[in-house]
Amino acid sequence: MTLTKTPVCDFGKKAEDFQLKSINNKIISLNDIIGKNGTLIMFISNHCPYVKAIIEELVHDCNQLTKYGICSVAIMSNDTKEYPEDSFDNMIKFANFYKFNHLEYLIDETQEIAKKYNAVCTPDFFGYNRKLELQYRGRIRELKNLEPIKNNESDLISAMKIISQTQKGPKKQIPSMGCNIKWFK
Repeated sequence: MTLTKTPVCDFGKKAEDFQLKSINNKIISLNDIIGKNGTLIMFISNHCPYVKAIIEELVHDCNQLTKYGICSVAIMSNDTKEYPEDSFDNMIKFANFYKFNHLEYLIDETQEIAKKYNAVCTPDFFGYNRKLELQYRGRIRELKNLEPIKNNESDLISAMKIISQTQKGPKKQIPSMGCNIKWFK
């Protein structure tokens, strides 16, 4: 595991289209998951300890964001041959265990979409306004020794609520950090 931090938000960058298989064996495109007030696209994996540390809160936040007209999607882009815990079958188990009710979970088998988005780690969050312009590339919240510091609402939900109301993201954003994406060798 190599600890990696996300780059600074490239405000206004347009979301890249995709067509990826969901854990429900449907092909999901960007157009299928656009929210009326914003869209959250994230890259996660099943095995990453940083994702495991925040997954319950992340699912809760995604459920809450639907109330603000924001749809969410999670994409898994890791090399599943080298990291079998991230396999498609294990993605299904992971999503069922954590009750991904308002969160599509997609597999990026070629890693093409992770490259298009310049995703670097898991978790890596991309918060878009209704015009699909990037407004957030930060963390969910502070972690200390892989434990979330819960002293208020998460940075992610705060930022996405602001985006839903103003269509602009916060100027101050703290990068997300996690395991580097496991690229094909």
